[in-house]
Amino acid sequence: MADFSRIFTASTIALALGLSPLTAAADQLVIGLQQEPTSLDPTADATASIDGMMTMNVFEALTTVAENGEVQPNLATSWDVSEDGLTYAFKLAEGVMFHDGTSFDAEDVVFSFDRAMAEESVNPSKDIFKPIESVTAIDPQTVEIKLSRKDAFFLFNMGQGDSAIVAAESADTNNTDPVGTGPFKFENWTRGDRLTLVKNPDHRDAGDVALDKVEFRFISDPSAATAAMMAEELDAFPGFPAPELLAQFEADPRFRVNIGSTEGEVILAMNNAKPPFDNVDVRRAVATAVNREEIIEGAMYGQAVPIGSFYPPHGTAYVDLTGAYPSDTEKAQQMFTDAGIEGTTMTLRVPPFPYATRSAEIIQSQLSTAGIDARVENVEWGFWIDEVYKKKNYDMTIIAHTSPNDMGNFARGPDYFYGYDDAKFNELWGQIETEADPAARDALLKEGQQYLSDQSVHVFLFQLPLLGIFTTGVEGYWSSAPVLYMPLKGVSNAG
Repeated sequence: MADFSRIFTASTIALALGLSPLTAAADQLVIGLQQEPTSLDPTADATASIDGMMTMNVFEALTTVAENGEVQPNLATSWDVSEDGLTYAFKLAEGVMFHDGTSFDAEDVVFSFDRAMAEESVNPSKDIFKPIESVTAIDPQTVEIKLSRKDAFFLFNMGQGDSAIVAAESADTNNTDPVGTGPFKFENWTRGDRLTLVKNPDHRDAGDVALDKVEFRFISDPSAATAAMMAEELDAFPGFPAPELLAQFEADPRFRVNIGSTEGEVILAMNNAKPPFDNVDVRRAVATAVNREEIIEGAMYGQAVPIGSFYPPHGTAYVDLTGAYPSDTEKAQQMFTDAGIEGTTMTLRVPPFPYATRSAEIIQSQLSTAGIDARVENVEWGFWIDEVYKKKNYDMTIIAHTSPNDMGNFARGPDYFYGYDDAKFNELWGQIETEADPAARDALLKEGQQYLSDQSVHVFLFQLPLLGIFTTGVEGYWSSAPVLYMPLKGVSNAG
């Protein structure tokens, strides 16, 4: 790992990067982000940082989710549910306007859902709309949504960026010029550098918005992120990429360090649709070759919790399956030999995030020791989205799945980038998503975790922590991330 104090001081690095060492004004906030998206429309792109900036700030949905995971009203002020749980009648907020001055009503909800559910839809979570049978505007302030089957996650899903309400007048250009109904309006985006939002004075909750301006700076390199924070060019870096430097910030009275939880399962994904990963014995061999404790220590400096399946350790249904495939290099090598692939070359394509690139180096070494030639390819995010996520052109990759309640990814069939299609798991997920009783649903989720572990669909590495650094004047930022977004309505900056 780099020694950031050896060559330049933080201020010198900041100046060399063209950064000003001045802090933002008290009514403004400058936030560092690792990931710059290729689009700004959360209904059209799976990039998590779109939600982090846009959802519940620029775009809103019928519901929203609080920090404790509770579903709350949003564009829908209330709703009634039929006795059979299949019909929802939503009452909409009155007097709401889109940022371009067009009015919001029930027809916008119908348009948004029809767009998301259309055959040609590119919505990244199109599956969450599958239970919906019809969406009808009863009157300008009432929308009726009928389901074909019960959906235990329906109201929660209606509060995600994928379900954002957009207008027909602006939907086609939301990828570069987003227009929503939220408490902040999009101002500008300088690609490769920053994106700026400004307060929406016409928002129904404008009185609760303390910030006049929010600027996101895109800084993926850990040394640059550190320099920018130390130079006080940034007020916050909620997903700080250098866990090895947390102690440095903890010792500095100018900063507050937060270590929280996220819904992000970090996995070594294997392309189940192509050899040799269509063979469960090979997948189990990879799991046996990997030592997640070494990965957590080397890539995350101990700041992560190991996982053995696809479910967060803080969840009510969590099962500790980290002991399912004890790390054993010799056993893994024999398993690769038995499968006839010892010495095979496997490509490990990883996106440009420190948790992924650092983990890849360690996994490469572990697989090499077990007799596999794992070749790491570090690729840009746009390339990863296109080649890995969309075209499934990869052997292995490392990625954090940060969406909540996303075990259903494994029921998305062979077209999803996992290349995994299993009738038994599909049936199990069908039971999970229709089970209304929380205790019964937890029991099914436990069964799902065990099944995915037994099948060794991927190597489940660790839960991505929320490592945040804030100047002491910043208040109101969530300490954990139950969803992909971070609402800025309640955030303030005393400067």
